[in-house]
Amino acid sequence: MKKILVANRGEIACRIIRSCKTLGIATVAVYSEADAQSMHVALADEAVAIGAAPPAESYLRMDRIAQAARETDAEGIHPGYGFLSENHEFAAAMQHAGLTWIGPTPKTIEDMGDKERARLLAKAAGVPILPGSLRFAFGETAGLREAAAEVGYPLLIKAASGGGGIGMRRVDREEDLSAAFEGTQSMAQRAFGDGSVYFERYIAEARHVEVQVFGFGDGHAVHLFERDCSLQRRFQKVIEESPAPGISDATREAMFDAAIALCKQERYRSAGTIEFILDADTEQFYFLEMNTRIQVEHPVTEMNTGLDLVAMQIQLAAGHALPVRTQQDIRRSGHAIECRLYAERPAKGFLPSPGVLSTLRFPEMLRDVRIDTGVRQGDRITHFYDPMIAKIIAHGPDRQSAIDRMLSALDATQIGGIETNLAFLRKTLAHAAFRRGEVRTNFLEKYRTDLLQP
Repeated sequence: MKKILVANRGEIACRIIRSCKTLGIATVAVYSEADAQSMHVALADEAVAIGAAPPAESYLRMDRIAQAARETDAEGIHPGYGFLSENHEFAAAMQHAGLTWIGPTPKTIEDMGDKERARLLAKAAGVPILPGSLRFAFGETAGLREAAAEVGYPLLIKAASGGGGIGMRRVDREEDLSAAFEGTQSMAQRAFGDGSVYFERYIAEARHVEVQVFGFGDGHAVHLFERDCSLQRRFQKVIEESPAPGISDATREAMFDAAIALCKQERYRSAGTIEFILDADTEQFYFLEMNTRIQVEHPVTEMNTGLDLVAMQIQLAAGHALPVRTQQDIRRSGHAIECRLYAERPAKGFLPSPGVLSTLRFPEMLRDVRIDTGVRQGDRITHFYDPMIAKIIAHGPDRQSAIDRMLSALDATQIGGIETNLAFLRKTLAHAAFRRGEVRTNFLEKYRTDLLQP
């Protein structure tokens, strides 16, 4: 491929463009009216306007993205994460238009995007799954309470076709079921165009651990170790790290084996992630979902392995040789941590804080620190899109040194004009419980008072 269209915006679009430049591939950016002066447009070799600011009128318009590819003679398309990245119809349409799709097959995306089907496929591959229900279509309520009782309280109501924790609600009592059910269905319908939901057992002392995989499409796959993503607010990840602290080698290896088994069964192609929920008390783990795309937190793995996952995606799609083929080719060194820096108000329920970045300065020349961003000083964070400012990734020979380097990077970061979660991240990393590796999905809730002090 000589030219790739990046069907995304912001940080991930900039990230993909950088790998394309390294490979000597020209890039095409697409942009909405709100992004006309954005960083990803400036970095690309060409740029095409595709509509108004709301995603439904631009970044979710398959027809306009396809037209942009035709106008610029792009040969490949990389979807990044979010937007249309896990839409099997989009992947199929791009292939039908003669473009090389940089990602898994449309069938794989469809199979894993349907959470009920994904659970069944995982079970068939021998991967343990949590007790859960069948799906409820949008507006369907028959058997609601009976299904919840069978799964058991507390439980989670989850979008059957969604991901990223969007719309997910925890229910502890039967009397709260109906309202939470209706809320999740409504949000799922708005976010994914599919309001169907299902129930899943909730584990109180849980950890969120995922395995980065790479499949070659021929039944062969490798893992690139695990990441702990337990620190979350509103089921959205905030801090990720690798290796996952305090997990036995036996549990780690069992997770790797389970992830590879599912990849081999599905003849998975490209980069992907198998997510597990881990019972912190027993170390029993269960399949959560599979993300059939590059993930926000992929730099953690790249810092530990020295590999460029985006470049590998492109090379595989283009039929080129890859830097790794066997598990023995992959090594992990040291410890890496990623912090997601957001324009948000932690003390006000993490509500977005849109506005102009009057000041934006990142640390310069700090050892083993990487900054992935899609904005510059003077840019505006709008309410139309995810309010992430940057991802800051730090690497060290061990966990404590990685934490110290991350704190140095956060201390050297200056932001003005909007509210951010910068102080919140500092306090989290410096907290004694985090330092001890006591990471849980309820960590931010448990230590909320400590972390939100002025």
